[in-house]
Amino acid sequence: MKPVKVLTLSALLGSALLLGACSDDADTGATGEGAGDAQLQGEISIDGSSTVYPIAEAVAEEFMLEQPDVKVTVGLSGTGGGFEKFIAGETQLTNASRPIKDEESKALADAGVEFTELELAYDGLSVVVNKDNDWVDQLTVDELKKLWLDNGSTKKWSDIREGWPEEEIKFYSPGTDSGTFDYFDEVILDGGQIDKSATLSEDDNVLVQGVTGDANAIGYFGYAYYLENKDNVKVVPIVNEAGDAVEPNAETIESGEYAPLSRPLFTYVSNAAIKDDEAVAAYTQFTLENASVLAEDVGYVSLPEEKYTEQLETLEGLK
Repeated sequence: MKPVKVLTLSALLGSALLLGACSDDADTGATGEGAGDAQLQGEISIDGSSTVYPIAEAVAEEFMLEQPDVKVTVGLSGTGGGFEKFIAGETQLTNASRPIKDEESKALADAGVEFTELELAYDGLSVVVNKDNDWVDQLTVDELKKLWLDNGSTKKWSDIREGWPEEEIKFYSPGTDSGTFDYFDEVILDGGQIDKSATLSEDDNVLVQGVTGDANAIGYFGYAYYLENKDNVKVVPIVNEAGDAVEPNAETIESGEYAPLSRPLFTYVSNAAIKDDEAVAAYTQFTLENASVLAEDVGYVSLPEEKYTEQLETLEGLK
């Protein structure tokens, strides 16, 4: 299980004194409308996707500046691990980098937990290689499958394309609790076994370090983590159905041109928590009102504005 980050009141107050009363809104574009004028109290527990974590962390920091008597705890145990806690009633919200599975939805129903799915932003799952890799200029979906599907033998780059080096490939992948793994499994592996030699981790920093440390490494993770490390790794253009080799960026992810690795990012909220806990309701509203700006601040792509508006109307109906 990944460590939980608690955003403390003292740290936030120190930041507020240093930056001044108005600087946070000026720097991030975040607004306090969702927090409301009333000062709230309470604790909000969130867990789930490491991919969504940077957005959730940014939202929590901004919200607690508006509502310093509300402590928001954000964990990153992976999409699957987050749903387990959500089902157990340990969290009021859970973040996911894939849609909820049927078995998770059933488990929530069996536990008496009604929920609402909310989209936060778009992500482009980014395939990366070492900076010293000067042979991989693009990959097709079929080549991605050939790379990552286990075939019972050690793979070399020359097995994937003629003329590539006869060097063993080192694989770095999100762990099986990760929604990013689930998405890659669905669109690339078709439910097959990932190469058994792959290093799996829910911690994207482990994947980045693995790829940067080996000239023959390949890995994948969310777009924000690629942007954060773009000086240390090389992103690989992926050939879409139109036959175009496309790199992930804000335009290609939002348009869907970066296919099939573009996807939405989600948070799921307990309907009962919205109705019974004013702080959770205010936090969720604040999230939707500020997700557009904060998602882009941390490296993801915002949804069309009308999508946030529609979801705010849905949220209002839950109160």
